[in-house]
Amino acid sequence: MAEFSPTDALKSSTVVSRPWLSIVGIGEDGRAGLSPAALAALEGAKFVVGGRRHLELAGPLKAETTSWPSPIDDGYAAILERRGSPVCVLATGDPFHHGVGSTLAKHVAPDEMICFPQASSFSLAAARMGWALQDCVAISLHGRALTRIVPSLHPRARILALSWDATTPAHLAALLTETGFPASHLTVLERMGGPYERRRTTTADAFDLADIDALNLIAVEVVARPDARIVPLTPGLHDGWFESDGQITKSDIRALTLQALRPTMGETLWDIGAGSGSVAIEWTVRHLANRAYAIEAEPERAARIGRNAERFGATGLDVIVGRAPAALADLPRPDAVFIGGGLTTEGVFETAWEALDPGGRLVANAVTLESEARLQALFAAHGGSMRRISIARLDPVGRFHGWRPAMPVTQWQVVKP
Repeated sequence: MAEFSPTDALKSSTVVSRPWLSIVGIGEDGRAGLSPAALAALEGAKFVVGGRRHLELAGPLKAETTSWPSPIDDGYAAILERRGSPVCVLATGDPFHHGVGSTLAKHVAPDEMICFPQASSFSLAAARMGWALQDCVAISLHGRALTRIVPSLHPRARILALSWDATTPAHLAALLTETGFPASHLTVLERMGGPYERRRTTTADAFDLADIDALNLIAVEVVARPDARIVPLTPGLHDGWFESDGQITKSDIRALTLQALRPTMGETLWDIGAGSGSVAIEWTVRHLANRAYAIEAEPERAARIGRNAERFGATGLDVIVGRAPAALADLPRPDAVFIGGGLTTEGVFETAWEALDPGGRLVANAVTLESEARLQALFAAHGGSMRRISIARLDPVGRFHGWRPAMPVTQWQVVKP
């Protein structure tokens, strides 16, 4: 089967500018729930693509039909080969909300397609629960790690979580119980919008629901115990929450490091010499769209980073086992770089600096005289700003208490011109 690229499809959009591709959202009520315009697009198509369930809901159909192959990417060529002829793609609810619509838009110009959305699963669930959708956290666990929900587990939060399959609700209940949210209310909503719709509610620690349909969404009302592990909105996660062999940027320094890195939505970080991965993890939990690459030469530490990332739901983190600068060669270009280890290794800074685009940020921390001297030289060459951070913590001294200073950290931060 011929391969099609999004670039090739969009380049040729001047040849065919009328909408030939219809994307129709269909619910559990099938054809009865379609608008007249959506039904006309479906009836007028010569080729209809959808999941087996979608095709059954839309039937009977006179057009040629095909169900999505696995992997689904293999099905796009068949659609693009019919470019200019009426094609209809069926999707669940709103095709542009965790659906196939945004993927098709990478292959087909906007003026060549028309979409007929229905209420998404999130909209239906909010309506069933009587919740204001804009006040809920809407998250998809379909095809994604369950721990992706962890950063959203805040007291009194209302979460709408799209399940992967019938086992997701039980797995989520176990996760909530293990992490300090056992009294949270879970409502499992199955096959919403059709004749087989069902809604059942329980608590995480008493979860015993059976015979759950694979097509389900979970509404969670979060109730936290005092000892619950809550990922706060501020940087500087508790050091004790990380598995570590001592190679960790401590909480106070980490908070100031994240402040210097200034993460924003959808950005990519290189964390060079990642140790326990704490900086990269905090970068990714700031926003679900953020990515981080934790570069660590020691395999045992790299495995530890993976476990820490799973614990915090840092699903946007990839662990690279290798030594910089060689390990940086094939990584996506970063928006920001943190050098916490390997600063004095030849080529590490130069490779990172070259990879940054203008406006990219670089932050490096040093605790030894040798690495501090390297920072001073880099500051002289590239500018930026430097600061020395000293932290002292209260410790018992016999029957009394005194301040015990930690090793000072010299931090350099610079923006590439």
